[in-house]
Amino acid sequence: MCGINGIYKFGKAVNDEGLIQKMNQVIIHRGPDAEGIYTDEFIQLGHRRLSIIDVEERSNQPFENERYVLVFNGEIYNYKEIRSSIDNYNFVTDSDTEVILAAYAKWGKQCVSNFNGMFAFAIWDKLERTLFIARDRLGIKPLYYLLTSELMVFSSSLKAVLASDYLDRRINQDALVDYLRYQTVHAPYTLVEGVFMLMPGQQLFITEEEGAKFETYWSLTDKTVRQKEELSEVHANVKQKLTKSVADRLVSDVPFGAFLSGGIDSSIIVGLMSETHSQKVDTFSVVFKENEFSEREYAKTIADKFNTNHHEIELSVNTFKELIPDALSFMDHPSGDGPNTYVVSKYTREQGIKMALTGLGGDELFGGYSIFNQITKLQQKMWLKSFPVFARRPFATLYDKIKADVASSKVKAVMKQELFDMEYIYQFYRQTLMDEQIDKLLNVPKLPRNQVLNIAHELVGYGKPGWSLPSLSRTSVAEISTYMQNVLLRDADQMSMAHGLELRVPFLDHEFVEYVLAIPDKYKRPVSPKKLLVDSFEGMLPKEIYDRPKMGFVLPYEIWMKNELKSYCEERLNELKHLKVINAAELDKLWNKFLSGNKRVSWSRIWPLVVLGEWMKSNNVR
Repeated sequence: MCGINGIYKFGKAVNDEGLIQKMNQVIIHRGPDAEGIYTDEFIQLGHRRLSIIDVEERSNQPFENERYVLVFNGEIYNYKEIRSSIDNYNFVTDSDTEVILAAYAKWGKQCVSNFNGMFAFAIWDKLERTLFIARDRLGIKPLYYLLTSELMVFSSSLKAVLASDYLDRRINQDALVDYLRYQTVHAPYTLVEGVFMLMPGQQLFITEEEGAKFETYWSLTDKTVRQKEELSEVHANVKQKLTKSVADRLVSDVPFGAFLSGGIDSSIIVGLMSETHSQKVDTFSVVFKENEFSEREYAKTIADKFNTNHHEIELSVNTFKELIPDALSFMDHPSGDGPNTYVVSKYTREQGIKMALTGLGGDELFGGYSIFNQITKLQQKMWLKSFPVFARRPFATLYDKIKADVASSKVKAVMKQELFDMEYIYQFYRQTLMDEQIDKLLNVPKLPRNQVLNIAHELVGYGKPGWSLPSLSRTSVAEISTYMQNVLLRDADQMSMAHGLELRVPFLDHEFVEYVLAIPDKYKRPVSPKKLLVDSFEGMLPKEIYDRPKMGFVLPYEIWMKNELKSYCEERLNELKHLKVINAAELDKLWNKFLSGNKRVSWSRIWPLVVLGEWMKSNNVR
């Protein structure tokens, strides 16, 4: 686990080594153990290393042989298997890094199809003067880039791309709308004009003659085949495949642990770790004095059952207030989530742990969110479709006027849709500020088309590759491709790497994902929280873990923002007023509505704006 940087000019000399050193300095937290730089006439490659596998100096990067140079961020879990299949290569390390280079030498760009892991890497061919870049299938590791007709700058960090000084720091207005809608910007776009992200499952091949060519080597909807198994076989396969995924992710030459919330997903991961590994597992939980937000008792139940070395991190408002500036300073790209991961990562790393497993991905695959039931129920209400939009609109408006809260505004938006297919109604589920609010907040003539609608339609819309998937799996694909990849995974990476901690996600083994997406709805229908997953591990979890309402992991922002964090929030909101596109008076109205308890403006509508203000100030983006 590391951070990578690169500067390439099409057939021209790259002379300023100071730039790559500057970019490396920006990502020092991602790789505190070692630094390396490679330069030749046409390219500069930088690397910061967090040593996890083969921690010896011989595995430092950039890793070079006679022909190729590699910079790599991530882990390849099946590297030993791949290594055994490569003949006529003289290995000098025991690292997965060298296996990538050897695999590229043997198979070229097709090598990525053999990798099971999380990764973003770049390989420079010194002989052919070509550059190959690839990102893992699920988008666990980030890769930002600036690409023009003259050069390409790439990095694990958006901040490092900005530090290269090759672009103006102008805000992308369409991306700003996306952020206001969803507290994030969906890849490939970023908030900065001209900076993009390589997409999950995408690779890029650059030559002087032909320029940059993007290719998709894997997609969520490509390889799933409908299962014809009995339920008992499905249970057995889910258990076997997830157990293997956990075992694969325990390969490490440094101490490791697990994040334990006390929910179903993290509890199963901890259980499998305890069964797979002979040593006691170190588990880490964030807890609160405010009992309505804390899952302390559930995490302790699991810790006791599996006899872990359990660590509770009690988070108070004063501690959180002290940590918030640092947490937000490490955000490569702003998000309405993240500080919770920053806190647990900080404490985990302070205990000497360099790698931890997390239960991220279980909700998306097994229908753990309420959206899976909500979409199913709405689509079953066929009688609604018999009413034309003009007939539905006044009833929806009246309902919204009476209820006057966040939920009613979303109901109104759904009822105004021509079609009730999943991709058309899904766009509203995780929307924070509604378009009516954004219209008032921004001085723009017209809002761009909804990016979540674009993503859902392209992946699971009628006639698209994912259309043939089971209904619940279509929702899973939408969740994975939007909220999970662009909020949860992005925050997990940037907040854990702020402390030089590697997070591994067993639920996102691509072979496991392919299998679960193909499971029929009749087996996965969420009659109780993630019943298929729980039943696949029958006897592992105490009943009180799965037979209770889902809590989620939410900090008590509502209370804090109106009291101890009030002035902090106001200062960051004022930063947004420097943007010409922002209507300052409307921004003040939103803040005052939140303070007065207006049900349409909850804390989750305001906090992303606070984060955005801090990010703009610290990165000088206008």
